[in-house]
Amino acid sequence: MSLPRQVLPGQFSLVTRRCAQRQFLLRPDDTNNAFTYCLIEAAQRCQIDVVLPCALSNHYHAVIFDRWGTYPAFLEHFHKLFARSQNALRGRWESFWSSEQVCVVKLVSREDVMDKLVYTAINPVKDGLVDRVDHWPGVNGLHALLTGRCLRAERPRHFFRRDGVMPEAVELRLTVPAELGPAADVLKELRQRVAAVVAAIGAERQRAGQRVLGRRAVLHQPWWGTADKLRAPAKPATAGSRS
Repeated sequence: MSLPRQVLPGQFSLVTRRCAQRQFLLRPDDTNNAFTYCLIEAAQRCQIDVVLPCALSNHYHAVIFDRWGTYPAFLEHFHKLFARSQNALRGRWESFWSSEQVCVVKLVSREDVMDKLVYTAINPVKDGLVDRVDHWPGVNGLHALLTGRCLRAERPRHFFRRDGVMPEAVELRLTVPAELGPAADVLKELRQRVAAVVAAIGAERQRAGQRVLGRRAVLHQPWWGTADKLRAPAKPATAGSRS
């Protein structure tokens, strides 16, 4: 049984949920459209402001603003809908999500929110998957948030009925709630901080002689695989270096 949580309106949160057995059930492919569709449909249904989502192959993060105290209903609907959709895509029938309780971290201050926005945006870079945020082939809402572009998704054909009640397409503009201050200031700070962190990670990786896994390897990893079985190749030794 899940532990009780205090639910109050007007709160920012970082939501994290992992796949069962840490498998790559969120591997970028048809997952991108299905994840976006289910996220948008659930957010609009429950009146949740989605600030920034990012889906990696075995977990996702999302910074949200719960204006009306409806985030439990949002998470229940989103997680159930997406899990059933993905199990249909993968030909599975067991649990899609980890048995661990979904992680919901309350973000009290503006600095807390900004820290988690940066963390969410750079997650694929931090985990050694790609060099830059925009190289990630899965869902990452940073570009849409910074440019004001709407996220859009079609109704997944592998799960939903063609003549069903679910909308054929959904759109959502990622939101900078007024509670964070002027949107232009928030976005400018976010852009600068993401660039600085990505540069620092790249410099450290260069010093350590490490490589990222890369888009191609991410897209070709089996959905039943796990992270401990897939490593980035080491940087080849240069002449005169020790093996």
